[in-house]
Amino acid sequence: MQIDKRSNKFSRRTLIAAAGGGAIAAGLSSNLLIPSRTIAAAPVSGEKISADKALKLLMEGNQRYSSYKLLHPRQDEKRLIEVAKGQNPFAIILTCADSRVCPEIIFDQGLGDLFVVRVAGNVVNDMILGSIEYAAGHLGALLIMVLGHERCGAVAAAVEGAQVPAHISSLVKAIQPAVETIKGKAGDSLDNAIRANVQMVVAQMKTSEPLAGMVKTKNLQIVGGRYDLDKGAVEIIT
Repeated sequence: MQIDKRSNKFSRRTLIAAAGGGAIAAGLSSNLLIPSRTIAAAPVSGEKISADKALKLLMEGNQRYSSYKLLHPRQDEKRLIEVAKGQNPFAIILTCADSRVCPEIIFDQGLGDLFVVRVAGNVVNDMILGSIEYAAGHLGALLIMVLGHERCGAVAAAVEGAQVPAHISSLVKAIQPAVETIKGKAGDSLDNAIRANVQMVVAQMKTSEPLAGMVKTKNLQIVGGRYDLDKGAVEIIT
């Protein structure tokens, strides 16, 4: 059966052929038949969305992803034309550059929904903070999520005290303070460090101006999460 992937519509010829075989009702999922009723909610252009609602949208999307019920919303030609005129992301995600951690996919969101900053170890420096400040201050997103993930290689290098070459050492150096906080703590040292690193970066943002002021005066929220590579689920940890 041939399907137009952009519009989720079936050709007349395809429908007639399928109907003749009695296969339509049994073979089609409900989201293909009536996509307009199942597309995930998102802010309309120019809408100001609260941090609480933004977090709800993210977690609902992740639930769809981890349960294999993806909707792939706002990825059509109409959305492409809309966001070409300007962006209105409802959340900012700082996460690792790991190829398995793609926010638009794991949160089942569409084009222009998320302002994503990615760097190994989800650490911060002046350039990363500048990008986040732009998204919060200029674009108006009220939720920042720092997202670490299971078995992060950058954090593992810091935990192991590995000798790493060239500029990779700057990443390990940025993560090392978090590693120091979990020494002697019971449990898996790597996972403890991954969580501590997320918590450290969240704390750094909450004390960095102008983000700190926006938390107090503009209802900006900064949260931390951990992504489970095996289950595809995001857990809020701070």
